[in-house]
Amino acid sequence: MATQADIQLNDSALEPITLSLEGMTCSSCVATIERTLNAIPGVTATVNFASETAHVMAPAEMNPKQLISAIKSAGYSAREIADSGQIALHSKKSAWALFFAAIFTLPILTISMIMNWHPAIDRWILGQLDNFQLLHPKYSPTSWLVIGLCAPVVLIIAWPIHRAAIRNIKHPTMDTLISLGSLTAFGWSIYANSTGVGDVYAEVSATIILFVIAGRFLESRAKRRASSALATLLALGSKEVMILRDGGTVLIPIDHLIVGDEFIAKPGERIATDGIVISGTSAVDNSMLTGESMPIDVGPGSLVIGSSLNRNGHLVIRATRVGSDTELARITAMVVSAQGTKAPIQRLADRISAIFVPVVTLLSIGTFFAWRYTDHSLTQSISTAIAVLVIACPCALGLATPVALLVASGRGAQRGIVIRQPRVLEVARKIDSVVLDKTGTLTSGHMSLLHITIVPAAGAVLGANYAELLLEPIILSSALSIESQSNHPVATAIASHISAQGIKTAMVTEFLASPGAGAAGRVNLGLRSPVVLIGSPLAVAHSSTPFHPDLTLAIESAQKDGLTVSVLAWDGVALAIFAVGDEIKPDAIKTIAAFKSHGIDPWLVTGDTVEVALGVADHVGIAPDHVIAGALPQNKVEHVQALQAQGHRVLMVGDGINDAAALATADLSIAMGTGTDTAIATADITLMRQELSSVIDALDLSSKTLHIIRTNLVWAFAYNVIGIPIATMGALRPIYAAGAMAFSSLFVVTNSLRIK
Repeated sequence: MATQADIQLNDSALEPITLSLEGMTCSSCVATIERTLNAIPGVTATVNFASETAHVMAPAEMNPKQLISAIKSAGYSAREIADSGQIALHSKKSAWALFFAAIFTLPILTISMIMNWHPAIDRWILGQLDNFQLLHPKYSPTSWLVIGLCAPVVLIIAWPIHRAAIRNIKHPTMDTLISLGSLTAFGWSIYANSTGVGDVYAEVSATIILFVIAGRFLESRAKRRASSALATLLALGSKEVMILRDGGTVLIPIDHLIVGDEFIAKPGERIATDGIVISGTSAVDNSMLTGESMPIDVGPGSLVIGSSLNRNGHLVIRATRVGSDTELARITAMVVSAQGTKAPIQRLADRISAIFVPVVTLLSIGTFFAWRYTDHSLTQSISTAIAVLVIACPCALGLATPVALLVASGRGAQRGIVIRQPRVLEVARKIDSVVLDKTGTLTSGHMSLLHITIVPAAGAVLGANYAELLLEPIILSSALSIESQSNHPVATAIASHISAQGIKTAMVTEFLASPGAGAAGRVNLGLRSPVVLIGSPLAVAHSSTPFHPDLTLAIESAQKDGLTVSVLAWDGVALAIFAVGDEIKPDAIKTIAAFKSHGIDPWLVTGDTVEVALGVADHVGIAPDHVIAGALPQNKVEHVQALQAQGHRVLMVGDGINDAAALATADLSIAMGTGTDTAIATADITLMRQELSSVIDALDLSSKTLHIIRTNLVWAFAYNVIGIPIATMGALRPIYAAGAMAFSSLFVVTNSLRIK
């Protein structure tokens, strides 16, 4: 049994606190909340925009309400998350906002663009109003209809944008430009249509909001896919447990279990908590937690890990660790800590917008005063200022990443690749080291019979009476007869393989199974009924004649490859061996070679034994000094961190819960889609195919997508560099500025489609 890891989260006076946040609309909100929290003495905080959570390290005596109060003073809402499973998925507000914005804005654009409709609309409105006098006769009632349709979009649907602009008034963001542009255009339209002093730009205000909401909707879809892995981790644990009390059994909630309680783990159930076996024997599957491909035989005195699967025996276990002290809870805590770490590279758009937005805001204000006090009319001055705000509204900037990511995700889905976080695109091209799990990553992840060696000549010592029985089908039938009586994973693999060949079972009597050794029974083969023993080489050697040299050679070869060997003997004479193991994926060798050709150094880090790990590494082409065996979740995290400390950019590829913390810690993480939900949800990229070569495809797709995003961003800023001066000179009416902004966004979308 692998030893338990003693994971220390923090041995100082600081304690971790996780807060759920509400009200964030862009990455500038992240900066505001981080700035607010980090201003509190003794507090270190990072905010995760994707999961809308704040991960805080605070003095032990600090009340979380102090942190929540500070966040509220900054204009946002927060609540403490006592249970990591409470972290919620993103809401669907952005989808509804886009739906209603489109319902109102599309008619607005249609009416505004088709001038021939205006007389008919005017007559209809005047017919409905009867003798109602419009405020100014110069404009048709159609303008009031457009303004009325714009009102819900600008004042209600866009309220989160205006609220964010107000909250960040001291630190202008992209929301500031959007809010100013839309409200100014809308307010001016009401004034102009009431007084007849200028043109109406109402459709501009709604169009701005529609483009922005569409971009944020696309981004929210990408964020929702990166849902928290923590709920999956916690869901793995038992909710109730059967304990022994006063000579009977009592079913209690898992929260009521205390250290020292003795509880029952039935076959097929998950073990409730970490403990030590008091009675019973079984094979326990730890692969979800430790990465060990082979179930481990346990008996009295053996340590077991909570949430591991009890395969085939009835166990009584004494609890040694409960609640937040268990291995599962500690893995969960590591994932929380890793996900709260800042990405090494922030988005280019966010970095530049810190300067861009305030400059454009001041430029728009300066343009208004420059025009107003150089003998230009109020209409011209406001129109020019609005044009500056509208042309500079960063819709293309907001669409550059999410649209490209969405297209890349669609293209990737056709190839079994799901990109979950935009930051991976910046990191993928810099990866120079890859850490690979074994079980389910380099290998198929399930036990199968890989080699059979039958030596009929070894049975010569049994005498002439057995000569007619020493045939391969009969020998295989005897093995199937014994192994089909057992539900041990190795026995199941052997029985399944033989049965698939059409071999039939024979009658078995006197069957006996010995955990950790094997199984035996008398098998009726017709002419004879030998005692058939099938078990480990050591166990069979104790009760049989010396092995035939061919069998000995086959055993040594299989064990060198890290396979589990079972020996079949009749009446104390070994006749065959069965080598069972986790089959290496057919494309593993090619993929390791591809890593090396890309300049990426491969490492194998697994919870399996040294022999198994070295055997797999030798087969696929990983150097022995790049193999770490017996690694528990903490060890995987430590190795990733060690490589990062040496200046390497690390890619982690895994598929199990035991890989989740390392996946979250690595610069880039890829999960095999055939693995656990936790690994999939934690990783930046998920591969839905079993082929390991998909990792190379994912890296290539990421590189191409990053190139497209950079092109989008260059265009978005170049468009502003060219468009803003033209707008300040008064050469652009607001409606044309809105058109230019729309064209810019269209260019970004069209360019992103090149990924296909």
